[in-house]
Amino acid sequence: MKSLPLASRLFFSHLVVMIVGVVSLVIISKISSPRFFVLHLERLQHRGFDLIDVRTELVAGFEIAWRRSTVWSVLVGTSAAGGLSFWVAKRIMQRLTEMEQITQRFASGDMEARVPISDIPEINRLGNSFNRMAASLEGVEVRRRELISDMTHELRTPLTVVRGYLEELATGEIEPSLEIYQRLVQETKRLERLVNDLQVLSKAEAGYLPIHLQPINLRPLLESLVESFSDQLLEDGPVLQLECPSPLPLVMADIDRTEQVLINLIGNAIRYTTKGEITIRVWLTPGQCWVAVKDTGIGIAEENLAHVFERFWRADSSRDRHSGGTGIGLTISHRLVELQGGQMQVESQLGVGSEFRFSLSLA
Repeated sequence: MKSLPLASRLFFSHLVVMIVGVVSLVIISKISSPRFFVLHLERLQHRGFDLIDVRTELVAGFEIAWRRSTVWSVLVGTSAAGGLSFWVAKRIMQRLTEMEQITQRFASGDMEARVPISDIPEINRLGNSFNRMAASLEGVEVRRRELISDMTHELRTPLTVVRGYLEELATGEIEPSLEIYQRLVQETKRLERLVNDLQVLSKAEAGYLPIHLQPINLRPLLESLVESFSDQLLEDGPVLQLECPSPLPLVMADIDRTEQVLINLIGNAIRYTTKGEITIRVWLTPGQCWVAVKDTGIGIAEENLAHVFERFWRADSSRDRHSGGTGIGLTISHRLVELQGGQMQVESQLGVGSEFRFSLSLA
């Protein structure tokens, strides 16, 4: 029985139920019906009907009629039940076969394959679950392909530079010098940063990046970052300042990931702000704590704001490659904030400055 296909097992299970019901009906009727009929005749005799001469013929006629009707009932009932069982099994198997074909298409690379709506509630729920899974996997596959494409494009530039220098050094076209070695070190460091950032981004987008939410006080972290970055600023450079209420309520956040977001935002502000000021401002709204990094740097054109959090997007493609940026810092920051239950926004005006802000839930 276990080796039979599901359709056959469904059909035979219905037949077994039907046969058990018919046999039970026949046995019970065979035992009880003649007795009930005789009792009925006895009640008629007690009421004055003279049935003694025809009682035997009545009982025999009843048994003959009962047997004939039972035979016809079994034949008709078996045929109807068998046909209905076959139709139900075929109907269920048709939906399951469609689902199997869809899954095979999906497994072979047809990421748009979806299970059609079924009028069987249980199969429809199963189909909806598959469709949700398929949509999620399709999104993961799309992001994977985009990431591979972007990654190969970004890795090509530093690898080409490194290979060019090495080939020229090997053929003797250029003489080894401290400057050349420093350029090689710079490009390899860029490759290292890019690979590390890509690893973080791939884990974040796939949902594998661990996030440990706990109540934290942001003020000590912000003060520490302001002190660290202030030491890196030139005397004629921008002024880094902190505007934070005291005391500051606790927020639910991962302190390491939040620090990574702030380092990215402050680092970008310093990179593109040559004078003026960079302000880290904190304020509260109902249930939320907002942190903003505002600068007076070069700003971003309005038409480019929609692309700011896209992977490897740059308003000026030549600028970031030579300033040390990998092009995915904002993408990583945006995703890290989302994984902590917050949101990130940006406002900017070309030539005036930019403000990046994100929210965290209050503890």
